Amino acid sequence: MSSPLINQTLPSFDELMDLAQHNPEGFEQLKQDMCEEMILSASKEMQDRLWAQQSHIDRVIGSCKNPNHANVVLMRELVSQMVKFQDVLDGDVNDIDSQPKAQIIHLDEWR
Repeated sequence: MSSPLINQTLPSFDELMDLAQHNPEGFEQLKQDMCEEMILSASKEMQDRLWAQQSHIDRVIGSCKNPNHANVVLMRELVSQMVKFQDVLDGDVNDIDSQPKAQIIHLDEWR
């Protein structure tokens, strides 16, 4: 059984910018509420993965210095995910067990 699709409408860019500048807590709450609504509208099977992804995004954003830095880092994350997705679609995914193992060389043997 799939969940019904929801249709979220974002406030205008100017409204979001004004909210972010003048009421950062309200902006954050709006973001959290919309993310929660979207995740809860997904199938039960997908919700845990979506919560994990949202948590990862929140941690990434939390480590950024400013909004521009967050955009660059999130774009890098998105590109990385898209490359993985493309690899799966192309059938280029290697099983982790089939990848060659690293050879460990002890420091005193290396010298």
